[in-house]
Amino acid sequence: MDTLQNMRVFSRVVEAGSFTGAAQHLNTTTAYASRAVSDLETHLRTRLLNRTTRRIALTEAGERYLQRCEQILAYVDQAEAEASDAHARPAGKLKVHAMAGIGQHYVVPLISRYKQRHPTVQIELTLAQRVPDLLDEGFDVSVVLGTELPDSGLISQRLGGVFSIACASPAYIEQHGVPHTLSDLSNHTCLQLVTPAFPPDRWLFDGPDGQETVSLGPAPFTVNVAEAMAVAICEGMGVGVLPTSSALPALRAGTIVRVLPQYTMQMLNMFALYSSRQYLDAKIRTWVEFLREELPAILAADEKSLQEFVVS
Repeated sequence: MDTLQNMRVFSRVVEAGSFTGAAQHLNTTTAYASRAVSDLETHLRTRLLNRTTRRIALTEAGERYLQRCEQILAYVDQAEAEASDAHARPAGKLKVHAMAGIGQHYVVPLISRYKQRHPTVQIELTLAQRVPDLLDEGFDVSVVLGTELPDSGLISQRLGGVFSIACASPAYIEQHGVPHTLSDLSNHTCLQLVTPAFPPDRWLFDGPDGQETVSLGPAPFTVNVAEAMAVAICEGMGVGVLPTSSALPALRAGTIVRVLPQYTMQMLNMFALYSSRQYLDAKIRTWVEFLREELPAILAADEKSLQEFVVS
C-alpha cells in the first residue's frame, strides 16, 4: 500500500466533499479514490469517513488524522520543492577538491569569479595532491591532473592540458651559464621534483625531435611539492623542473627564468570529476560548466606568457 498517496487521496476527498470530485481533481476514477480511503481505514483499523449516498463526513478520528496528513503532505511538498530547486538554481555548499598547484593558481581565482555569478553558493575548497574518493569523502567536484584517469565510475570532463618547464634563477645563470642543449645539463646541478608524474632518475623532454630522455645522477636536493621546488630554484640551488602553474608567479616576479625553452615536460590533462550526470545538482553543473568555459583561455594565456621569460 502506498500510504503517502492514499493520504493525498483522503485529503482531497475531504476537500472536494465527495469521492467523485476528488477523482476528477486527481485525474483518476471514483472507485480508485474510494478504495484508497478504504485501504487507509483497514491499515489504521479506524473509520475515517462516515459515508451516505448523499454526503461524507469526517469521524472524530478522521479529523485528527486529516490534520496530521496535511502537516505531513506539506512537509513532503516542501522537501520536493527544495530538491527540485537544487536542480534548477545554484545554492548551498559546494565541496571542491583540487590538487595544490592548480588549486592555488587556477581554482581559487575561478572560485572568486564564479561567486560573483552565483553568490548563494558557499564553496569549501580542499587542496591535496591525491585523487580523493568523492563519495566516501563527500566532495562534489575534484579538479585533478593526469595522463589518463583510472576507471572509477566517475564522470570526467577534460578542462585542458598543462606541462612543466625547466627553470633556474638569474643568480645561478650568471654563475654557471645557460644550458642551451639537453646535453649541457650534465654540467649543471639538477634538482629533482619527486611526484607520481616525475620519474625519480630521469627527465623526459618533448621537443623538436620528439621525446628525449636525460638521465640524472644522485640529486643534491629532492622535494615532493612543486611550490617548495620553486623556492629552491629561486635560491639559486640549481636547475629544476616546475609545472607552469608553480613557475609563473616566480617568472613574473623575476626570481626565476625559463631555460631550454624549446622543450616542455610532462604534458598532463586537467579533469573535473563528479559522480553523476543524471539529476545533477545545479551548483555542481554550473561549476563544471564555468570551469569548461573559463579554463581553456586561461591556460592558453599562461602558455603564451611563458615566451616572455626566456634567457639566451
